[in-house]
Amino acid sequence: MEEKRYRSIIKAASWRLTGTIDTFIVSYIVTGEIKLAIGISVFEVFTKLILFYFHERLWLRIPLGKAKIPEYEI
Repeated sequence: MEEKRYRSIIKAASWRLTGTIDTFIVSYIVTGEIKLAIGISVFEVFTKLILFYFHERLWLRIPLGKAKIPEYEI
């Protein structure tokens, strides 16, 4: 089964939401400033979303750990 590009985008977005919540919490703990933590979180969500998308697409091209699906005759 082939994975469509939009699936990679949705997976990247859901993972980034989780990661951004984590970044916000860590940033707030380290800085003690909500505005700075929000700023850091907003910036990193875009950079990491883009990086994850390309990372995911690259790994789809790497055969490591993939099994071929046998073709059946009908």
